[in-house]
Amino acid sequence: MFKDPFMHYISYQGKSILASKGTPLLMKKWTYYFVNLWKCHFYLWSQPGRICINQLYNHSLALLGYLSSARLNPSMVRSQMLENSFIIDNPINKFDTLVPIVPLIGSLAKARFCNVLGHPISKAVWTDLSDSDIVVRFGRICRNISHYYSGSSQKKSLYRIKYILRLSCART
Repeated sequence: MFKDPFMHYISYQGKSILASKGTPLLMKKWTYYFVNLWKCHFYLWSQPGRICINQLYNHSLALLGYLSSARLNPSMVRSQMLENSFIIDNPINKFDTLVPIVPLIGSLAKARFCNVLGHPISKAVWTDLSDSDIVVRFGRICRNISHYYSGSSQKKSLYRIKYILRLSCART
């Protein structure tokens, strides 16, 4: 009846997240149990009406700087038995972690690496530095962003951020 009876609890930025592969009925039961636990044992009042149960198939979740979602990813497998060949279409669930490109471009624009549209501009404050210092600073920023967002399942956004930083470095 239950795919994954284990509950995963995350608390982040004042929000509590329960995750499970269970059915919506199971999630409703668990939220009821958690509300009663918080109310009776920790004397924390919560409003059960404000608790939302969202399936990751329909909603994405912003957590730790990533946009996380689960989507059905059809995979094609070709099998061949002697003379006959056939294609088996197996849909599997894939958990996606996406780089939030719009907030990152906003942050880069605020730091004057690009404009609000994401077009790289020179870093005028750093023009007095030597070329090696400029390259080291841009390299450090690019490396930190790459290390933090290297777990992303879609690298295109990460490559775009790297492109903005590299071109901004070249223009400086």
